[in-house]
Amino acid sequence: MKNLRNLAICLALTLIMVLNLGAGMGQTYASNYVPEVETKASILIDMDSNNVLYENNATTRMPVASIVKLMTIMLTFEQVEAGAISLDDKVMVSENSSGMGGSQIFLDANCEYNLGELLKSVIVCSANDSSVALAEHIAGSESGFVDKMNARAKEMDLNNTNYINCTGLPADNQYSCALDVAKILKNVLSYEKYHEYSSVWLENFEHPSGRTTEMTNTNRLSRFYEGCIGGKTGSTSEAGYCLAVGAKRNNLSLISVVLGANTTKERFKSASDLLNYGFANYENHTIDTNGLINISYKDERQLNVKIDGACSILTKKGETPNYTINCYVPSKVSKCDLGQELGYIEIIVDGQVYSTLKVLADEQIDEPSYTDNLKEIYKDFI
Repeated sequence: MKNLRNLAICLALTLIMVLNLGAGMGQTYASNYVPEVETKASILIDMDSNNVLYENNATTRMPVASIVKLMTIMLTFEQVEAGAISLDDKVMVSENSSGMGGSQIFLDANCEYNLGELLKSVIVCSANDSSVALAEHIAGSESGFVDKMNARAKEMDLNNTNYINCTGLPADNQYSCALDVAKILKNVLSYEKYHEYSSVWLENFEHPSGRTTEMTNTNRLSRFYEGCIGGKTGSTSEAGYCLAVGAKRNNLSLISVVLGANTTKERFKSASDLLNYGFANYENHTIDTNGLINISYKDERQLNVKIDGACSILTKKGETPNYTINCYVPSKVSKCDLGQELGYIEIIVDGQVYSTLKVLADEQIDEPSYTDNLKEIYKDFI
């Protein structure tokens, strides 16, 4: 009997541990659940439509700690995409960058490092020294890079964001807001290489001298939240504990941002609660555009076309979207180049334009020959 009692106690304790571990880490709430997020600011958005599903002080300016590095990461990827730099570049680390405090990968000054590995260390373990090394490599100095950060923020209409450094270390007049952070993370999540780096949980960073520094992912949701596709943590005494994270389940992609949590546990739970709320209550309906466009050429043959992109309509779960599609394309073409824009379609929801998609030629049609023109004249005559 004593053994049975001990076994029952062990089973009960195990169950309690499992339930506690699962709380806020992927459970699904009932559709009438509204999350109680105890942070200074928060937001939940649908990535496809940019619809805000939940917000609290979402445009309030406040320090965001290392979440500043999302802009550093984004600008680095943009420079790689533009061909200005390469992930295979060798980056000379200065005394200045190697001397950064806070979270770091302990770079050796006056040594060359691979740019891609430096970027990975920023994404995985929020390395301040690597952030500054990248900034100096791209713009010549951290201050020059910060100018680029603020210029890019202005281009993106991030009206409540101002950068003083590229790391998020405490600085007067450096601030952002939950909405602006969500916009930046959405851009960062568009880079395939980012997902490769952000999926690393534990990895050794190798230095030219042969020593190694262990990198541990600061975003625990990347391992423990179902469908997590990346994110960025940040914490300082003035900013509190912050987190921006993206997740995808089925055809619904969400971004959750929480700023100013009191503890690291609270930020992960709050961000998870927001994501759970979104997945429990909303769904995306992909609009089928197959066979929608009919454009002919020559002997009434159908031109092969494609719609540039896709459209999904967000609704509450169980609801059916009510929409119409307007097509603005010619009924016939005499010639076109492969990939040429022929017109566009509009998806109308509640009387408003919800999405506009280009219609592109999926084949090349050459200029009609003399014989083709005679055939057309004869057909019109008949």
